[in-house]
Amino acid sequence: MSAEQILVLNAGSSSLKFQLYDVGDGDTLSRRFKGLIGGIGTPHGRLQVVDGTNAPLADERPDPARLADVEAAQALLGEWFMAHAGAPPSAVGHRVVHGGTEFTAPVRVDAAMLARLEALTPLAPLHQPANLAPIRSILSRRPDLPQVACFDTSFHRSHGPLAERFAIPEALYQQGIRRYGFHGLSYEYIAGHLGDLGPSLPAARVVVLHLGSGMSACAMRDGKSIDSSMGFTALDGLPMGTRPGALDPGVVLYLAEQGMAPAAIEHLLYHDCGLKGLSGISGDVRDLLGSDAPAARLALDFLAYRAAGTIAQLGSAMGGLDAVVFTAGVGENAAPIRAAIAEGCTWLGLTLDAARNATHGPRISADGSRVSAWVLPTNEERMIARHTLDLLRGRKTAW
Repeated sequence: MSAEQILVLNAGSSSLKFQLYDVGDGDTLSRRFKGLIGGIGTPHGRLQVVDGTNAPLADERPDPARLADVEAAQALLGEWFMAHAGAPPSAVGHRVVHGGTEFTAPVRVDAAMLARLEALTPLAPLHQPANLAPIRSILSRRPDLPQVACFDTSFHRSHGPLAERFAIPEALYQQGIRRYGFHGLSYEYIAGHLGDLGPSLPAARVVVLHLGSGMSACAMRDGKSIDSSMGFTALDGLPMGTRPGALDPGVVLYLAEQGMAPAAIEHLLYHDCGLKGLSGISGDVRDLLGSDAPAARLALDFLAYRAAGTIAQLGSAMGGLDAVVFTAGVGENAAPIRAAIAEGCTWLGLTLDAARNATHGPRISADGSRVSAWVLPTNEERMIARHTLDLLRGRKTAW
């Protein structure tokens, strides 16, 4: 057993994802297990864990009282962890959605730092409280255990002044109202592995599509973020499972003028829009692909239409386009979605190879395609583990 272990936590409002990495010689990281506690706060909570080879280790349905909230789930995980890991972790790394303008690299978290991160909650009201709940719980139980916050916004701090601005008064910009961009840990991982696809890709003009429940796109050149589809919050850009993506702000004003309360508008935008709102069926692409309902087709066509337009827009920000990379759950597994998006990019010089796309690549473009297309699995948790270990070793990342 390795003397050092890094635990990675990715907490949502109703789920807690986790992975444990053993630290080997030369600070190599090998995944020992990964798991998910889902259905937190519901009668249907479930603990699932697999080992480093994806062989099942646990599939349990605990008493709902033990999964009443994220803190309770954290306690359950702690018990399971100690029973199976044999020793406490050396450190814990956390995904934190918003780092604001201040946090451009991972940081060690103590009580004072936690308060600073909590102050950013209005910028990510759906995500930030859930991300910070396990940090708070561990601080109360094990204040000596090193914890590191890794931010989804940090990778995008390389944006230029035009990419991060809204057309609003300077005073509002100075208050922090700007385009931050998100899914940065995923994009950072992809940027570090573009060379796996080909020697020219790291320096190329690449649009990466992170397509999961949340969806966004990022323009990369020389492995740096040039622009992103998401803006001030994780509501902007592409339509998502339950979020609308780009929306005329006048719609929000109209809803408010009609008497809709701010909390109700927030719930609508985060939970009842996107593919779920368009289809009236589900925000899950798998459900929509399996449905014959016209509204399901409308939702998927809308996603492809907006994604193709976003690729063109981000290509313009880079002065051209050399490659498109698909990642995350939908991007890695939904061949029909990739095909529909690529069809909308034919005029850009992208030609898909149907057989390659059906087998999920890694290359899915035709040999003669001017713009290449690829599928590259992301791994946010490994990126967090690497940042956590680097910070412990005194190696800091700065964008």
